[in-house]
Amino acid sequence: METAWLADLQALAETLNFSRAAEKRHITQPAFGRRIKSLEDWCGSDLVDRSTHRLKLTPAGEAMLEAANDIAARLERASRDLAQMRAATSTVTFAATHALSFIFFPGWIQRMGHEASTMPIRLLSDNMNECERIMTEGRAQFLLCHDHQNSRIRLDMNAYRHVELATDRLIPVSGRDRNGRALHSISEASDRAVPHLAFEETSGMGRILSSTLSSSTDRLPLSTVFTSHLAMALKALAVEGKGVTWIPESLAADEMGPAGRLAPAGSADWAVDVKIVLIRPRARMTDIAESFWSLVQEQYRPSGR
Repeated sequence: METAWLADLQALAETLNFSRAAEKRHITQPAFGRRIKSLEDWCGSDLVDRSTHRLKLTPAGEAMLEAANDIAARLERASRDLAQMRAATSTVTFAATHALSFIFFPGWIQRMGHEASTMPIRLLSDNMNECERIMTEGRAQFLLCHDHQNSRIRLDMNAYRHVELATDRLIPVSGRDRNGRALHSISEASDRAVPHLAFEETSGMGRILSSTLSSSTDRLPLSTVFTSHLAMALKALAVEGKGVTWIPESLAADEMGPAGRLAPAGSADWAVDVKIVLIRPRARMTDIAESFWSLVQEQYRPSGR
């Protein structure tokens, strides 16, 4: 049996007319009729009731049509799956937290050199919880995220290794007044609560700040007025003077100069040093992903962790 015959039956069931079905299948009506007859011979049953003025499928024809629809759907699904498999073996896929997707990833890929920047790359940007899930499910070969020794990445690190790419700091910032001073300051905290623009617990930076500043912030009269896993959203609200937030210094840099709209909201003691790391599975990956890792090894010393 030829699969084309199943598509012929589908066309006939849709049009209930041999002439229109043949046109839909881009063949002559006699050739179409012969193919339907060949399918009937293969089935050993009449599939089309030709005894009435209005054509209709026989019960055997209805059963065969259901099978044809099922086979067509399975073939289409298999075709999609195979296309995804081909793409997976020819693409380097990264899961990256939102902040790093915006402020670090584009420039870093370019600094990796021509060979790396011209590879087919797919970037999945999400919060840290989802990035970890993506890695666990094998939907990405690499995870780009912030790391701190007091904040555990929720992966079985025995199954992964990582390399440190850069360092950054999470610094407290606030919008500034006309004199360039912070509108809200934790260094000058009084009995009045300081509005706090906080990271959600699903964010990597939220975890890091919770683990490193919890004992210190307990003595501050902070009042959380907004939460998000998007550093850009927290930065925008800080610029508008809505409160104090800790964001990566690299993200705040463009607004911290004399003409900027952000000011330090606390002393350097309140800054949190963080690492930017690239994580990969210890198991062998696709050839293109291993080629990318080799380029990373040429520029960085990978850690055994």
